[in-house]
This record gives sequence, C-alpha cells and structure tokens, in this order.
Amino acid sequence: MTADDKNPTSKTFPIASKDALKPGQMSCFDVNQRRIILARIDDEYFAFDEMCSHEDAELWKGALRKDHIECPLHGSRFCLRSGKPMEEPATVPISTYPVEINDDTIYIELED
Repeated sequence: MTADDKNPTSKTFPIASKDALKPGQMSCFDVNQRRIILARIDDEYFAFDEMCSHEDAELWKGALRKDHIECPLHGSRFCLRSGKPMEEPATVPISTYPVEINDDTIYIELED
C-alpha cells in the first residue's frame, strides 16, 4: 500500500455563484457523481449529502432551520456544521463538506 492509498486526495469543485441562493434557501447539485445540497443561512454556506442517513429521504425537501436541516420523512434533524444527528430516529451522521468562496464563486471540497 502506498502513502497515497492511505491519504485520500481531495478536489475543489465550483458549484454556484455567491448570489445563487438567498438566505434561508438551499439547492441540490450534482458534483463529481454525488448529489450535494448547498444551503445558505444568513451569510454562511453549508454543503452536505442529499440523502438522509436514516432512510431514503431527500433532505432538500426538508426544512432548513438556524443551524440544521430537518428530514421530511421522520423529522430527524442534522447539524449543518458537523452532519451529526440532533435527534432520533437517525443515529448516523450525514457527510458535510468544506465550503470556500473565491471571486464570488462557491466551491466545495470532496475527497476522491
């Protein structure tokens, strides 16, 4: 096993302009063969998996709140910063991704 096999590499992908979302909005994007939600809370942007970790529910159909997303199927809430479930029935976190803004373009970082 090489050192590269132990440390996955990450790539940065442009996904939208800074003004594509208004505060309180979210949208789903296809990024590097993944479905990622980009959400805006005030002037902060968050990127996370589209699907709930509890069951096959699309989180973009859920409710975006202060610092979490609520699943539309069973009401589990996930922290936008960490992906950790904030209440049951979900017990497994969703993946979250680093977001960077450069020249009014929003980028997210994904591991290969």
